[in-house]
Amino acid sequence: MATALSDVFGPQYSAVPHVPAGYRPSANEEFMSDDQLAYFREKLLDWKDSIIRESRDTMAQLKSGPMREADITDRASSETDWSIELRTRDRQRKLISKIDAALRRIETGEYGFCEVTGEPISLARLEARPIATMTVEAQERHERHERISRDD
Repeated sequence: MATALSDVFGPQYSAVPHVPAGYRPSANEEFMSDDQLAYFREKLLDWKDSIIRESRDTMAQLKSGPMREADITDRASSETDWSIELRTRDRQRKLISKIDAALRRIETGEYGFCEVTGEPISLARLEARPIATMTVEAQERHERHERISRDD
């Protein structure tokens, strides 16, 4: 069931440039060069595609029919498992909106730069969390401020 990127992600992703095989962003090149942007775009699209496939699998399992465990303990265990699975899918649904926001930032030229300070976000941070919108330092300040506000 192969589909075009534009079918799944919209027409703006139909002409996504491909990343050279084995390419990894490096600090030795221009920050957010065309290759880096293409690399992170591909990484984000692959991540989104993976989440959508997992969601489809979950929905197919849910549609396959009700639980048929005769033992009440087994049924409770299955219901707990499904509850956890559905919570995970809900978190991933929210993650898709963050991935979409990151893809929009790539298109507008804002990707890779901290939304608070405007400084470049480290490549290591973007590699680990490609949806990051702040540098580590700005994120830490933000979290400290949230903790203080929450404690009040």
